[in-house]
Amino acid sequence: MELKVTRYAVDGDGIATIWLSRPGRANSWTGRMHDEYRWICARLDGDPAVRVIVLTGEGDIFCGGADFRALEHHVASGHYDPALPADAARPGYGVRPEFDADMAWQLGLRTPMLAAINGACAGIAVALAAFCDLRFAVEDAKITTVGARLGLPAEYGLSWVLPKLMGVTHAADLILTGRVATAAELRHSGLFNRVLPREGFMAATTPGCSPRSRRRR
Repeated sequence: MELKVTRYAVDGDGIATIWLSRPGRANSWTGRMHDEYRWICARLDGDPAVRVIVLTGEGDIFCGGADFRALEHHVASGHYDPALPADAARPGYGVRPEFDADMAWQLGLRTPMLAAINGACAGIAVALAAFCDLRFAVEDAKITTVGARLGLPAEYGLSWVLPKLMGVTHAADLILTGRVATAAELRHSGLFNRVLPREGFMAATTPGCSPRSRRRR
């Protein structure tokens, strides 16, 4: 697959890093990114040399949520374009029935997955992180589920997974208000394993990473 809005690398220690890469659009989520992301995860999960997958964003942003230009196109056209092609990769599927959905399929991966939230994390991006096995965030990262402020329901299983991670009270606060909170504010909520300063964030998040890359795309 030709990667246009994502990239990945695997270092000599078997640490794979995936970057959501639309820096001019806050790494916002599109159908193309969805397709590429699943393809990369399937490829990495099938590689026995890969020991862990790290998900992060290009630059100083994790993912600003869904691309509103795409949503505007849906409104103008009067219909939704298919989010994924019929032959899209299906990593993590077939392990448990409840994992056979976006973004719950991440729980079905063989390889542990870690979210390195290096900046703004909104909407679907919160689900991407929540369904990872571990979550690390920079202190000033802004976190919001967005939905309530847009009159939309919690998306991609957030109303199921956030209470399991944070407890009902903390989860309801984020889901029902849609407010923006910093990672530092949520430090003790249970959402993150660690909240770290921006300086040295990636090195602290993935202490086994090395600059030598075995494969890059």
